[in-house]
Amino acid sequence: MLDFIQSNLNLILLETILIEGLIYGIMVQGVFISFRTLNFCDMTVDGAFPMGGCILAVCLMNRVPAGVALLIAFLGGCTAGLCTTLMYTKLRIPDLLAGILTMTMLYSVNLRIMSNRANISFLRIQTVFSKLTSFFEAHFPSIPAETGILLFLVVFVVILKALLDLFFHTDMGLTMGALGANEQMVVSLGVNPQILRGIGVCFGDGLASTAGAFAAMYNGFADVGSGTGVIVSGLASLMLGEFIIRSNKIGWQTLRVLLGSIIYRALMLFARRYGHYLHLTPNDLKLITGILIIICLMVSSMQGKFDMKKHFVRGTAK
Repeated sequence: MLDFIQSNLNLILLETILIEGLIYGIMVQGVFISFRTLNFCDMTVDGAFPMGGCILAVCLMNRVPAGVALLIAFLGGCTAGLCTTLMYTKLRIPDLLAGILTMTMLYSVNLRIMSNRANISFLRIQTVFSKLTSFFEAHFPSIPAETGILLFLVVFVVILKALLDLFFHTDMGLTMGALGANEQMVVSLGVNPQILRGIGVCFGDGLASTAGAFAAMYNGFADVGSGTGVIVSGLASLMLGEFIIRSNKIGWQTLRVLLGSIIYRALMLFARRYGHYLHLTPNDLKLITGILIIICLMVSSMQGKFDMKKHFVRGTAK
């Protein structure tokens, strides 16, 4: 009996890691587009993430279909990214400062969206996730109820990854990839880098907002403070994925983003669950995240130096 309970707990724990990893993986895909593809330091994510949950909550309260509500949440994130881009391109504000300004202003905007309420509970509101949970509880009582949520997210993320891979193989996607590495080359091709950068940043923040909407459904409430530190966790997930898979192919790059997100969520969950053995508390999670990023940066720097030294030795031998 104890073995059966333990196996069920392990299964639930694994499902929780995968669900959270896939939800936040959508946000990390947006971070990947901004930080890695465009080389644009976009702090808007911390404001766009809770914005998605706020918009979703208000839409569902007004009986807007869930699919339409998610689309509106995505467009809301795109609008936030557009504000950041306009400040960067038209007002000549540095990208980091422009993102921080938008993120700060979005806190008030999100409060306005929810009629000056800090959070809205989904206890009496039907969401996509609650319907899936009820369906599995009614028809598959022997299977954990959250399996339906996991299957839905797997299908959604696979489709999203496939679309991103296809996009980055188009002329616009290839040009966007070149923009972050060599802007002058993009200008020489007759492409306006401001418009291209704006499209990428808007889409990245739209993905962050969509992830926020999914996170709100999974947590059961929308909160204006849910985006605190999201960009840091996104960078940590991005670097963990790069540490595991090193490749220049876009298919592997979008895959390692998702793997990094899942691994990061697993590390955070185990830190919360078993951290008391090391006298850690939930208050130390931000510290752990910072240490992870520092370690990833150090290892990446050491690997880069090692590769350069190895290349130099081979060139000398020739």
